[in-house]
Parts: sequence; structure tokens; C-alpha cells
Amino acid sequence: MNKKIRIVLTIILCIIFFSSLAFLLQILLGYRMTDKLYEESASKFTVKTGKEDSSEDMGEKTAESVPITVDFAALQSVNSDVVGWIYCEGTDINYPVLQGEDNDFYLSHTYDRTENRAGSIFVEALNTPGFADSNTIIYGHHMKNGSMFATLRNWADQEYYEEHPVFWLLTPEQNYQIKLFSGYTTPAASDTYTIFQGPCRELSDYLQMARANSDFRADIETDPNGKYVLLSTCEYVYEDARYVLHGMLVPFNED
Repeated sequence: MNKKIRIVLTIILCIIFFSSLAFLLQILLGYRMTDKLYEESASKFTVKTGKEDSSEDMGEKTAESVPITVDFAALQSVNSDVVGWIYCEGTDINYPVLQGEDNDFYLSHTYDRTENRAGSIFVEALNTPGFADSNTIIYGHHMKNGSMFATLRNWADQEYYEEHPVFWLLTPEQNYQIKLFSGYTTPAASDTYTIFQGPCRELSDYLQMARANSDFRADIETDPNGKYVLLSTCEYVYEDARYVLHGMLVPFNED
């Protein structure tokens, strides 16, 4: 190999290296900008109540108060598509929830409609607004830096579930606890993503299926007349895999 060829190859390799480095830095900068945006949204639109502690009631954790309050008037002045806020104590899940006219827009736009690959946490467009269906699907990206819904996979561990058995879903009309009862990996095209608008025999079968597939054991009695949410994110164990959590939507009213 003569000297000119070595020089050309060295230049090519340097270009590839620095291009890859620039691309990586761009991704990391994007992660940081997204994290900062959502940290600022939590700081601006939510207030911790200081009442995250829970009491023990018959061996189960019973919340005494909502852990955060949300200024929905201010949030919806930024974007009227905001329908709620999802929060899980002791985790990084602390985000506004959107619902658009389709499932494409909030895949790549944040709550303030800024284009961003992290997107938003958002409700399936086919679901009836107001969490009125028997089961409502909520999507979030599995970001490489652990943000958005990337940590849903942690609930495959029994101990982790026992430490974080409940999410909070706060809405302008009603506050809810999401009492988790199932988590597992499933194909993106599976029946897990079936929407039930009201109670029916098929919903009972669906809940039984969810329990049977769960990676963790939960002592939660499901009610065929109740309402449920499905939290969904990408999983990378096979092509088009998803990790999902099923939870019972329980209205929370403070005395």
C-alpha cells in the first residue's frame, strides 16, 4: 500500500470518526434538552404536597393525599391537548399526558408542540376522551437515557413492583390512582391493544389474560365493571416488541 492510499484511508477514517462523534453529541444534547424541558414543566406546573407518605392498611399501602397538584389551567393555556399528568413516586415518571387527533403527532412533539424525537406521553387517539372507556391506552417512548416510559421494564421485577405498586393519573376533572396488576412483553400487534368502551365478557377474558401473562404477582382484585389503563413502550427483545403495564383506574377523593 503506497503512501497516498494510506493518507486517503486515514482521512476517510477520521471523517467517519468525527462524524460519528458529532452525531453522538447531537443525540446526547437532544436528551439533555428534553430532560430540561420536562424538568421545567414539572417545576412550573406542579407542586409537591409533601404528603407522599402512606399508611399501612391490612398490609397494603394506602395513600392519604395526592402527592402533587397540577395547574391544569396554565398547562392547557400552553396546549389544549393536555388531558392529564402521570406520576409515579420514587421514579422519574412525572409528565403531562396529551391526546391528539392521531397517534403520529405526539410521537415526535413535546407537550408544548415543539418537534422533538422524545415526543410526549400520550393517549391512544381512538380512545374516548376523559378516560371514559373501560380501558385507555397510554403510550410513551423508550428513550435510551431512561426517560419517558423507558423504565416500565423495571416492573418485571417483583421487588420493584412491590416498591412502586401505584401510579397517579391526575386530570382536570378527577384524580386517580393506577393500581398495577400486570406487566409483560407483547408484540405491537397483539390483542393487548384492544379497546373496550364498556363492560363485557370479552373485557373479563382480557383482564384474565393480562393476569396470566404478568411478570409479577399483584394482590389486586379486578372488577369487570371497572376502568383500566394500559401503559405501553417499546421493548427491544425482539422486533416490534412492547412492554406493557396494566392498571386499575381508581378515583381518589380526599376527605
